[in-house]
Amino acid sequence: MKSILITGCNRGLGLGLVKHLVKTLQPPENIFATCRNVNKARELTLLAEKSKNVHIIEIDLANTKDYDKIIKVVAEKVGNAGLNVLFNNAGISSKFTRLGLVKEKQLTEAFFVNTVAPILLTKAILPLLKISSNNFADKSKMNVNRAAVINMSSILGSIADNNEGGYYPYRCSKAALNAATKSMSIDLKGDGILVTCLHPGWVRTDMGGTNAPMDVNTSVTNILNILNLLNEEHTGCFIQHDGKILSW
Repeated sequence: MKSILITGCNRGLGLGLVKHLVKTLQPPENIFATCRNVNKARELTLLAEKSKNVHIIEIDLANTKDYDKIIKVVAEKVGNAGLNVLFNNAGISSKFTRLGLVKEKQLTEAFFVNTVAPILLTKAILPLLKISSNNFADKSKMNVNRAAVINMSSILGSIADNNEGGYYPYRCSKAALNAATKSMSIDLKGDGILVTCLHPGWVRTDMGGTNAPMDVNTSVTNILNILNLLNEEHTGCFIQHDGKILSW
């Protein structure tokens, strides 16, 4: 891929994706990384200072009216090539919550950040994805080198695999994101844009906690390997970091 836009890059998996991408043998020409506060994203800032292909976009994704700012920065850099990949990584999670303790604010915030924002950002960035797709020589193929939307989901968003209950804000918002991913894959199939959602594994991040069995580097390595293998057979699927297809 020549260009990728990744949301939520101040820490965790988003930052890990940027770190790994700049070290690949053929790194993308443009890596756009969003964060809410540049002053709190020191590692990302240092990375951008050392790598000319990393462009930080400071934005709160809850402010959907500001998405034009993202479009402007990306469009100026990619020009007529368009954008190859939108990676909707940014997300939030409250602690484990049983039904008797769940709060309205937890639910509404999780739905907005984890579901509404990815849908509306995909809508806003779609013209640039279509340009990239139309430029691709082989119109029978779908992959990240042509155009793709990757939504970071979670196994907790799987209804079939829910055997523990709880986590209402996170589970419900990720299940909704999975549903959106499926609809996007159908709506954008004619444009040759691949759409899939990924489960990164249970990873040791601020969100995943210290008890998680997987480190960021392992998860990100697996994710990038999977991205390069995705094709038209994977659009509209729910995929684990190791390639396993998960149940909705």
